Amino acid sequence: MAEIVSFRKDAAGAEEGGLLTRSLRDGVLRLVLNNPPANVLSIALLEALLEELETAGAEPDVRVVVIASTGNVFSAGHDLKELTARRADEDQGAGFFEKTFRLAADLMLKITHLPKPVIAEIDGLATAAGCQLVASCDLAICTDSSTFCTPGVNIGLFCSTPMVAVSRAAHRKQAMEMLLTGETIDASTAKDFGLVNRIVPKQYLAQVVSKYAAVIASKSPLTLKIGKEAFNRQLELPVEAAYDYTARVMVENMLTEDAQEGIGAFLGKRKPEWKG
Repeated sequence: MAEIVSFRKDAAGAEEGGLLTRSLRDGVLRLVLNNPPANVLSIALLEALLEELETAGAEPDVRVVVIASTGNVFSAGHDLKELTARRADEDQGAGFFEKTFRLAADLMLKITHLPKPVIAEIDGLATAAGCQLVASCDLAICTDSSTFCTPGVNIGLFCSTPMVAVSRAAHRKQAMEMLLTGETIDASTAKDFGLVNRIVPKQYLAQVVSKYAAVIASKSPLTLKIGKEAFNRQLELPVEAAYDYTARVMVENMLTEDAQEGIGAFLGKRKPEWKG
């Protein structure tokens, strides 16, 4: 499939550059944050990401989504200047703050519930809601110079919403360490904590992410949908209930055409042809 590239308008309506660019090739949709220098998650960028993911969820040609960024900062999180400017509102900004944090939560939930795997490609700093975005993705691959933090405690604004994703990706005590100290951790520590899957040299980042995406995109899209939903749901259940639930999922999965095709292809030593 030929690569399809398009641009999203920024808040001023400008096409050039755009806050978010997209390209689709061989089933892999790349969404690139393009809001330099810090790729802050402004209202406009949050809305653009939500729109793209909503479309991707229903688009058969999209098998895997990659979220990347331009520049030296993956994302510095919420736009503090945008938020601070609304303190002059009649409600001291409460309505705008609620809208911002609700949109961010909707984005993270959209990633979690998207019926397709989402990979974060990180090169640079991922802080606050930017770290939350990384933690929300199904997989995360970063360069060896990438760094991560949840520094809200340093400015009197605890990273409570980023905490939801970070505490579900990292181990409990490591997540609390990040949240309570606000200190920046390097890529190696982030891998030890459980925030990222792989660390690669900068020059190989796109290549490694593309390889992961291609491998995943080659699988049955229906099976990926079933598996991602079951993975997230069983984590919320007690172990006995989790086994009861996943046993039912296995039966339902076994009855699908793709399972029949996949098992038949394996036994017949041939490549499967997925129906989806």
